Amino acid sequence: MATIVESKPGESSLARPRARFDPRPAHSGEPGLVAGRFRAPPGENCLAPRGAYFPVIDRNRCEGGGECSRVCPERVFEVRTIDGQDHDQLSFLGRMRSALHGRKSAYTPNAGHCLACGLCVDACPEQAISLVTFG
Repeated sequence: MATIVESKPGESSLARPRARFDPRPAHSGEPGLVAGRFRAPPGENCLAPRGAYFPVIDRNRCEGGGECSRVCPERVFEVRTIDGQDHDQLSFLGRMRSALHGRKSAYTPNAGHCLACGLCVDACPEQAISLVTFG
């Protein structure tokens, strides 16, 4: 699936390098990224059934800032000290980032409650969260 960048009128696409996740089916029938089509801001039209999508955290990118935890209406996330096993699997740069940010990382103890609203994806400044489906 190609990444499509969505920008506001009069805003350069370089100013918004991230795409927004849209849980509604795209033309192919699969959830995806939509550009050039109006839709409500993330969180207002959570149309996915509970547990159909799961937030996955890229621990090499996550700095444990907690933006995901603050915006999630379903309390899917918690930020805590990174587990030893997860820390051991980090890349060199991931370990450096983790050390600089107090060895904190987001975890998803309530991932089954996710409604795929996309608020966490938009809120994460490190772009460490993606919504995936298993099935």
